[in-house]
Amino acid sequence: MSIDQQANPYSPVKIRAHPRPIRIIRPVSFSPLDLLRELRELWHYRDLFYTLTVHRIKVRYKQSVLGLAWAILQPLSLMLIYTVIFSVIAKVPSEGAPYAIFAYAALLPWTFFSSSLTNATQSLVSHSQLVTKVYFAREILPLTYVSAALFDFAVASTFLIGLFIYYEVGITIYALWAIPIVLLIATLATAFSLFFSALQVWFRDVGVAMPLLLQIWMFATPVVYPLSAVPLWLRGFYALNPTVGVIENFRRVVLQGVAPDFYSLAISAIAAAILLPLAYLYFKRVEATMADVI
Repeated sequence: MSIDQQANPYSPVKIRAHPRPIRIIRPVSFSPLDLLRELRELWHYRDLFYTLTVHRIKVRYKQSVLGLAWAILQPLSLMLIYTVIFSVIAKVPSEGAPYAIFAYAALLPWTFFSSSLTNATQSLVSHSQLVTKVYFAREILPLTYVSAALFDFAVASTFLIGLFIYYEVGITIYALWAIPIVLLIATLATAFSLFFSALQVWFRDVGVAMPLLLQIWMFATPVVYPLSAVPLWLRGFYALNPTVGVIENFRRVVLQGVAPDFYSLAISAIAAAILLPLAYLYFKRVEATMADVI
């Protein structure tokens, strides 16, 4: 204690402030080393990822009368509409299964994919104050919306089980293939969410066009019709759509109880393996100027 403080014990004590750490965000290069380094940093923010994911789920159903039932109502309402249009009016084939369960078995994974993209695309722009003031791994924001959509998928899956019981549809051992297929859908949803959320920062048209894009994308995917309805001469080009393999094979292994079509599933897996690292590196590359533009 200094002499002045001994004379006046109530005098303010000067505390030496430690400088705050400064993080300079630089664009990453498209290299595996940068990818591993960014993934290691993302792992350090796993607690924030968990907290924001739980927050997304709680906020969505907070003070809601129907609560978790909203996760079922979206694919259920679409199932009822498509059943009337494509089963009663248009007479679309459903490969021997009741059209209601045929449509719901595809709408379930498609709703997971589409809701992930819809919400994740707006994640950075809607949290602009957080992005500009605090540093964290910004990819956590779109990732939390994908994980929240996965929770909704799990809730909505309970109604699919109810449809199986009602229509007396048996489940075979091939239904276990649904687990890696769902993980593949989540991988594709993550890749597109990272890309579109970063692109939305510079071009707000992306968020406006997303509902239209997903509507066109759905009709380019075997959701309301079977893959067998696609002409043979077009099927090779049609299968290049990465969502074709995952949606068709999810319905195939769960509803039809047969082995997946490994050709279309392999195309989706290869697309996911290519798109995810490229989308992640693109996201981290534009992250350097994201706070200035948003």
